Amino acid sequence: MTTAGFWISLLALVYVYLFYPVLLILRARLCAQPVRKALYEPEVSVILSLYNEEKTIARKIENLLELDYPAEKLEILIGSDGSTDSTDAILESFRDARLRFRRFAQNRGKPQVLNSLISEARGSILVFTDARQRIDPAALRRLAENFADPYVGCVSGELFFEDEPGSGVARGMGLYWNYEKLLRKKESQAGSMLGATGALYAVRSERVPEMPGNILADDLFIPLAVSLKGYRSIFEEEARAYDAVSLRGSQEFTRKVRTLAGNYQILEFLPGLRNPFQSFLAWQFWSHKVLRLFVPFFLIVLFAASCLLAQSPFYRGAMGSQMIFYALAVWGWRCDRARTKCPSFCSLAFTFCLLNAAAAFALPRFLRKEKTARWRKAYD
Repeated sequence: MTTAGFWISLLALVYVYLFYPVLLILRARLCAQPVRKALYEPEVSVILSLYNEEKTIARKIENLLELDYPAEKLEILIGSDGSTDSTDAILESFRDARLRFRRFAQNRGKPQVLNSLISEARGSILVFTDARQRIDPAALRRLAENFADPYVGCVSGELFFEDEPGSGVARGMGLYWNYEKLLRKKESQAGSMLGATGALYAVRSERVPEMPGNILADDLFIPLAVSLKGYRSIFEEEARAYDAVSLRGSQEFTRKVRTLAGNYQILEFLPGLRNPFQSFLAWQFWSHKVLRLFVPFFLIVLFAASCLLAQSPFYRGAMGSQMIFYALAVWGWRCDRARTKCPSFCSLAFTFCLLNAAAAFALPRFLRKEKTARWRKAYD
């Protein structure tokens, strides 16, 4: 049993991080589905739901008003979800015909606010964004071009990190994000991506599903719901949003627990994805999202089995390799706490362990069946 546990865990890890990307790349190359882009300028509604963003909202509105898109075809809907700081006063200080501001007296949670704003939107294309990130002026045009293809239902932009302070989690997340972008690009080329970039993504208004009030990852739920209806969710690397990696490891851990708990919710709310053999999209979801949730448990079994079988030179070497990897992760963790630079391999090891610890904690959070999806400061 111990030997079987070692090899099953090892093969699962190799499949998640190596075999699935290779199979995806082969599928994208052999069965590519190009998007028929063209000049297209539909009416667009930019939707932004926020809570206590006094430090970022003025800069965000200025950025949205500078977007290169016909003013008569653009509206910006902003919902303040019971903000208790000066967010509302800042919003009301702006005067522009494109802006529509709605204040909610009580904190209802992001999905509820988004549902309300969606019902009021006039555009045929809805663009979702967050408060912190800066959007490239040409991004709306690049997103819109993809909707000239009638089979496209959702388009995600690409997130770029402008500066890395050099701490463990910052550098590691930059490397991790590059890996994730590669998977999204290949998933898009092969058919449909799974999740969108929350900082910038667009959806046909008639295809936007009503979100459950406790959904934790709208940027995963919406693209998947659109794809299950027979429309493609694709990745547009020329539609760019910019952010800075400034979170500490503890902040990133909290954020990832929330988003990874949202992966479990997808199986609850979208039953069409429960059987990985039912469709190519369901296989993608299990390979990319579901199996990732079990990686921390595979890692525990792998290490425990290596220790129990350490009398064999092979398994002793496997145990030693894992110990070295976790030592590098501790080095990266110490650099993150001290806000100092460390080698990339230490940052990556720390980030890998951080994300998998978050995956382990995501399961009990989901099982508690939390009924709201409210923010804390670092969630956006």
